[in-house]
Amino acid sequence: MKRKTLVLPAVAGLLAPVLAGCGATDGGSTGSGAIVVGTTDRIAASAGAPAPLDPAVGYEAGVWNVLRQTVQTLMATPRGGGRPVPEAAESCAFTDRESESYRCTLRAGLTFSDGGSVTADDVKYSIDRVLRIKSANGPAALLDNIDTVETSGTREVVFHLKTPDATFPYKLATPAAGIVPRDQYPANSARSGFQVDGSGPYTMKPEVKSGRVVKIAFTRNPHYRGSYEVRSDDVELDLFADATAMGRALDDKKIDMMARTIDSDRARRMLEKPEDGIGLTEMPGLAISYLGFDTEDPAVGNKAVRQAIAQVVDRGRIASQVYGTTVEPLYSLIPAGITAHANAFYSTYGEPSTDKAAALLRKAKVRTPVRFTLHYTDDHYGRDTATEFETLKKQLNDTGLFDVTTEGTPWARYRPAELRGDYAVYGMGWFPDFPDPDNYTAPFLGRDNFLGSPYASTEARGLIADSRRTADRGGVAPAFERLQDIVARDVPVLPIWQGKQYVAAVDGLSGVEWAVDSSADLHLWELGRGTD
Repeated sequence: MKRKTLVLPAVAGLLAPVLAGCGATDGGSTGSGAIVVGTTDRIAASAGAPAPLDPAVGYEAGVWNVLRQTVQTLMATPRGGGRPVPEAAESCAFTDRESESYRCTLRAGLTFSDGGSVTADDVKYSIDRVLRIKSANGPAALLDNIDTVETSGTREVVFHLKTPDATFPYKLATPAAGIVPRDQYPANSARSGFQVDGSGPYTMKPEVKSGRVVKIAFTRNPHYRGSYEVRSDDVELDLFADATAMGRALDDKKIDMMARTIDSDRARRMLEKPEDGIGLTEMPGLAISYLGFDTEDPAVGNKAVRQAIAQVVDRGRIASQVYGTTVEPLYSLIPAGITAHANAFYSTYGEPSTDKAAALLRKAKVRTPVRFTLHYTDDHYGRDTATEFETLKKQLNDTGLFDVTTEGTPWARYRPAELRGDYAVYGMGWFPDFPDPDNYTAPFLGRDNFLGSPYASTEARGLIADSRRTADRGGVAPAFERLQDIVARDVPVLPIWQGKQYVAAVDGLSGVEWAVDSSADLHLWELGRGTD
């Protein structure tokens, strides 16, 4: 997956789950010991990412789901969504009408897991180091509107922003703003290894094999003081190589719950025919999949080429043929369930049409077939990614207007190559930092954007900046509707689908519906055995 002054109705109901497959057992598969949760997230060290779990560096859903259990933030998203509430803070608020000065007072008696005090200076240190390190693949862009951080005494922190930003409280609720102990985290460089230390609800102990985390044992932090109610003393996160292996572990009663990402075939089967003793929770998801374009590459630099691609891609066939009922076609960069969502691409292009695409290319005097490679990561978003891109290739090539090949690359090499601009067309996914339309536009259209894209629209950037002056996030719809039209016209990215969120768990495990939200955020402290 948090608004400053308003719970948006479109988001407030997203966490209401649909339950299937409730059988009859007398408890979780692992008995009275630690609750074991499976995931296919990959957390590994590499030459390009030697410190994946440092809050100044880590910027992936799986990494953030470790940090959420262990590192405290000033603000947090409440159960069921809505505007952020204080977590490490006792209170936070803007102190001016322009949303440029934000003041927080820490809870009294906060300590790190080792017993050391958490002070306002620790908050300043943590935020400043993220901005100072400014990791190329890290989350610094979320905080780069901070001008200065001031402290007063041991409990008061004031953030002075460069420009108005009503979304700032949501950014303080992300692990990018996690508070870390300065004796464990260097000021000017990332912390090496896989250990995480903080003041969150759990401490952690990782198990690492060949540079990759395979298991993390979370233990209740006895020093934790915050807004979360911690329901289990011990929770284990097991990281599986793929969804099939994770599914076998659930069947063999080695884990209690499967989080992301459940095999789409199994999810479909469980929806159609519930499995005895296992419950499936289905909820709307806010993750999206899209194509990115290097708008300066000779192959797709001409806007007409990108528009022609948008004109022939059949999202409905991709959804039905590759993913079944587990995803929905997406015609906007802002997904359904988020304020201001509009089907801008459908309004612009309508149904897929080879004739319309050919007309676009003829008018722009583009020679056909247009040749390029569709790049995708073959180990990051699930096994269906390769099939999706073969389907995309066939759709494009069948028009006779394109000559497309596909190439899959492991994420460790894929992401650096994408940032270098090695790919003309490439597939990516996005799990929101917070469910606001700003977080589906600014990371892709802003200066120093997430994709490293050369695309620049003065109008788009101006609309984003102006929208951040609006505290009532329900009032930003006109600006973001216009932004979606700009994206559909210029096609710097092409949205493909919006995913649903599934969680499977053994009967007797409670809190499942709150342990994962529509943004794929894990809240392991919600899990318990038996009834609430």
